[in-house]
Amino acid sequence: MTRIAFLACAETLPPSGPNPGPRRGDAFEHDLEIAALRPAFEAAGMDLFELDWRAPIDDFGGIDLALLGTAWDYQDHPEAFLTRLDELTRNGIAVCNPPEIVRWNKDKGYLRELAERGVPIIPTRWHNDAGRDQIAAAMDEFATDRVVVKRRVGAGALGQHSFARNSLPAPEWRMGRACLIQPFLASVVEEGEYTFVFIDGQFSHGVLKRAAAGDYRIQSLYGGVESVYTPSEADLANAEAVIAALPFAEPLYARIDMARLPSGELAVMEAELIEPYLYPEQGPDLGQRLAKAVRARLARKS
Repeated sequence: MTRIAFLACAETLPPSGPNPGPRRGDAFEHDLEIAALRPAFEAAGMDLFELDWRAPIDDFGGIDLALLGTAWDYQDHPEAFLTRLDELTRNGIAVCNPPEIVRWNKDKGYLRELAERGVPIIPTRWHNDAGRDQIAAAMDEFATDRVVVKRRVGAGALGQHSFARNSLPAPEWRMGRACLIQPFLASVVEEGEYTFVFIDGQFSHGVLKRAAAGDYRIQSLYGGVESVYTPSEADLANAEAVIAALPFAEPLYARIDMARLPSGELAVMEAELIEPYLYPEQGPDLGQRLAKAVRARLARKS
């Protein structure tokens, strides 16, 4: 049987051994995705099993393809992660999405390239580091009283900050890493954030993500909730334009996260191509779609 590894990390894998460590608060999403994918892969003649991306290389023997599933600590170890993906590729294992896509997508600087290709993005200032002065300057440039500061290499809103003009950080505060500053979009709270899931370049399903009361972060770690979203033709066309603007052939999977600008147009917040959660609860045929796409990839490889 064809063997498919679903790459995870210690904090998302189910507990095992005599002294298992704590799982992340959103590790239940790992369980939901595996529950959706494994039966479909099995029906397609593929054995899907979970594996820590840091496992000894011998544990990858006999694997045909590695899916970058819930390796959600990669942003803290990006070079080690890429070294492992390169190692798997040299050993003849197909990696999805492949290392060249991961390299392009791991730093949010890719948003600048998408903007140059005509994709609407949220207005952004780029910094190697940022402090109080840079935040105040961004507020002036964007004509706003609130901004969001994000890590350029990061995911899940971890290490993210939001500051208002009347609550700037202390003078000595520093982000401490490469970052970007964007205006806070009221639509994220009032309307929500939209996710478009694509498998092999084809739209699979949409998700509307809403933050918990009193918060703006839509991730489940912070109490965010998701619901099925059927996009309008215009909104779907905006997301499809992002896929068309990617500087490489269609990735196996892509999650395009977008929010509405004051103009009414959807703008890209993130193009998630590394290890995004794909919201199987809102896309009940995700397993079948992904299994079919993986089968096709392996057939082309052979």
